[in-house]
Amino acid sequence: MAVGNNTQRSYSIIPCFIFVELVIMAGTVLLAYYFECTDTFQVHIQGFFCQDGDLMKPYPGTEEESFITPLLLYCVLAATPTAIIFIGEISMYFIKSTRESLIAQEKTILTGECCYLNPLLRRIIRFIGVFAFGLFATDIFVNAGQVVTGHLTPYFLTVCKPNYTSTDCRAHHQFISNGNICTGDLEVIEKARRSFPSKHAALSIYSALYATMYITSTIKTKSSRLAKPVLCLGTLCTAFLTGLNRVSEYRNHCSDVIAGFILGTAVALFLGMCVVHNFKGTQGSPSKPKPEDPRGVPLMAFPRIESPLETLSAQVQ
Repeated sequence: MAVGNNTQRSYSIIPCFIFVELVIMAGTVLLAYYFECTDTFQVHIQGFFCQDGDLMKPYPGTEEESFITPLLLYCVLAATPTAIIFIGEISMYFIKSTRESLIAQEKTILTGECCYLNPLLRRIIRFIGVFAFGLFATDIFVNAGQVVTGHLTPYFLTVCKPNYTSTDCRAHHQFISNGNICTGDLEVIEKARRSFPSKHAALSIYSALYATMYITSTIKTKSSRLAKPVLCLGTLCTAFLTGLNRVSEYRNHCSDVIAGFILGTAVALFLGMCVVHNFKGTQGSPSKPKPEDPRGVPLMAFPRIESPLETLSAQVQ
């Protein structure tokens, strides 16, 4: 029920947010936790070829020894789009033209009799919430792919240290189906079986592309022609360099990084285009002005010429 031109009463938005959206978000976070921090889902044990050169790269060390550590990656992935959305929404809200357009698209929601949710607050919660959901969803897809495929990292044989004495491995093309002949550190070996797709590549391109779509769809200032392209290309370039770093450190194959890029791009495009509708308002765009009626235009502008059909019709009547 509407209570004003720019205000709309709603009794369902808060219950829906608490009992539906928060439940879905909590379930997604919980599933990501089980993938990341528990052994609930066992990695597929994949075989390998004897003396496979693609799997004998030097061991690059733990993830904490990488040039892009997991802590640094996750902090940048979470903080950068969040800060861009927060600063962008507040800045655009106080620009007159954008603020008027935003109010025309979305009305202030009155929940109950006292609580008002203005468009600025709702847009910030919506865009950041969808971004967080997509981040955890991408992590789940990546972990599921790694668990199901059990694809081996480029340094697998280096840390596996297989015992070839019990196998017939006289030819390099001999395939060893028994993946349990490794004699190295079991924890390192298990991590070496989780290569496809690349988690760093998927999460970085998802975060960069989501931020890029937000910048290009929402920020409409014409004061600077280069600020938006530089910011967008900078975020995408950072994601691309993250994938290259995984290959250069022998932590992932090129195919793993490409698959991660495709997965992260697909999730970002789906959420950006289908869920938040290119970051536009949910109440529809402002009503377009009706075309001017030609009959209201002065006759000097559009002189009326009587056609022979009109003359014949008048004579018949």
